[in-house]
Amino acid sequence: MKHLGVIHHSRGGSTRALGEAAVTAAREVAATTADPVELRVLGAFDAGPDDVLWADALVLATPAHFGYMAGALKDFFERIYFVCLEQTTGLPYALIVKGDTDVDGAVASVAKIATGLAWSLVLPPVTVVGAVIPADLERAGELGATMAAGLGEGIF
Repeated sequence: MKHLGVIHHSRGGSTRALGEAAVTAAREVAATTADPVELRVLGAFDAGPDDVLWADALVLATPAHFGYMAGALKDFFERIYFVCLEQTTGLPYALIVKGDTDVDGAVASVAKIATGLAWSLVLPPVTVVGAVIPADLERAGELGATMAAGLGEGIF
């Protein structure tokens, strides 16, 4: 069995909707792959090093605030960084970022920390600026399904 962790944060609900789309699609695919995929979905304040060490891959979902990832995701990274630094090298991850006016700084800030951890971004980030529309939810769902399928089929 493979393990997919989904770590998310949302205050306004838009990022939550994108994360839920990813989780729903991942769950649909998870039982159909060569190796079944178990999901663990946690808020950024609730996730810790044990959850990262459990995971064979991660999906991170964060709003963009002030040109950066949400403080909750930053807190998550601060709590797991040194514990996971040498144990999660190469960990596949994917990213969802929702912003009102810009997402570039948030994407870059996550990438910088993930690079320090030597994690591997395996899909282009799903980014949404402005209101979430059905096509955005579909893209987030595709990301979740692809992560589950890639993990379960041994691609990641």
